[in-house]
Amino acid sequence: MLPVVTPDQMRAIDAAAPEPVATLIERAGAAVAREALSMLGGAYGRTIAVIAGPGNNGADGRVAADRLRERGSVVRVYDAASVPSTLPPFDLVIDAAFGTGFRGSWTPPAIGSARVLAVDVPTGLDALTGAAPAAALRAERTITFAAAKPGQLIGDGPDVCGRLVVADIGLDVSGAVMGVVEHADLASSVPARKRDAHKWQSAVRIVAGSPGMTGAAALASGACQRTGAGMVVTSVPGADGTDLPVEAVGRRLPPFDWDEAVLSDLHRFEALVIGPGLGRADHTVPSIVRTVTRALVPIVVDGDGLFAMSWNDAGTPAFLRERSGATVLTPHDGEYALLTGSAPGRDRVAAARRLVEVSGSIVLLKGPTTIVAAPDGRVRFVVNGDQRLATAGTGDVLAGIIGGLIARGVEPFEAAALGAFVHAAAANALPPDGLVASDLIGEIPGVLSRSDT
Repeated sequence: MLPVVTPDQMRAIDAAAPEPVATLIERAGAAVAREALSMLGGAYGRTIAVIAGPGNNGADGRVAADRLRERGSVVRVYDAASVPSTLPPFDLVIDAAFGTGFRGSWTPPAIGSARVLAVDVPTGLDALTGAAPAAALRAERTITFAAAKPGQLIGDGPDVCGRLVVADIGLDVSGAVMGVVEHADLASSVPARKRDAHKWQSAVRIVAGSPGMTGAAALASGACQRTGAGMVVTSVPGADGTDLPVEAVGRRLPPFDWDEAVLSDLHRFEALVIGPGLGRADHTVPSIVRTVTRALVPIVVDGDGLFAMSWNDAGTPAFLRERSGATVLTPHDGEYALLTGSAPGRDRVAAARRLVEVSGSIVLLKGPTTIVAAPDGRVRFVVNGDQRLATAGTGDVLAGIIGGLIARGVEPFEAAALGAFVHAAAANALPPDGLVASDLIGEIPGVLSRSDT
């Protein structure tokens, strides 16, 4: 896991460092110089402009300038307060104007075709929310120190930061409760099946779909199986599950008042996935709420299940705080607004945490960067997804993956974060155009098997 800290936390980490500030600046500046050399493929004869401000960011840039001159580059340092409106041609511009504490406005110069390396953040980017001015210099790479910052991962951050490089300069970030999910996390968190395993040790119950919308149940079931669930029992209330994978067990339920039937043997299962494609009929919502309220196993609530969490007698998901088992909520922005009464806003980490506070649940807030937040304060960023996942049914697949990971013994918060990572990695294995949700299912085993390498 790549650690992530807020700007305020980073300032506290800097202040607690045993090394003098000058030592940290020397390390940071040397790291900037190394990254510049990596971008340019060498130093000799390269022309580099460093735009340096008055703070530590500017000091990092000036140290980098000295190192690059020593290597044979032609370097000119510009003061950020008096930089001309247009720079002469350079191979590279290092934006070391202002760092994470900057709250004013600054107009960068025109730089022509020069490549850009940003120090810590591209100047003007809000390192907490990811908001950036339209005029910000868009970096090809951004080098930050010790840990990533939320604003580099959400909002405008990925677009203006380019490739994010985190350099170790000796700061202690071991206390970070936020992090970016990486492929190595799969190997450390997903247990292998034991030699004497049997199918009911990793069984998942799914209640999804509705008459005329049985595809959601099929997608969730297939994804759950491919994630490693040993037994998947699926019900489409009021309909036959004829679209289900042949390996899934279809169990009939009436169109309403089906909660008792689901709860009767739910103790045999390790997880329940409920909501994809269930519909929003008046007779459906009460059965969802009663099932979720009384279930003792971990639950993944997705799609129309989220609608039911807000359109219940309480009008909010606060009743989920009384559940004894873990609950994973998987809203997109529209569903988030249903659950809380307002859209997430710029600070998506704070938004996810607000819903955690209301519901006592694990919250997976979907987006270009998916945020997963837990009641104990942990947060994970899933950054490997892209526009391929913006198609109908992919959320049903995600719900099935999370349910399958929980059934395999992954702690529910980690299952939500790793599930989103696996979901995105499966999409990344497919062509950029024409993806449909069912394509993802066949890629899941390959993603999981690569966690062992």
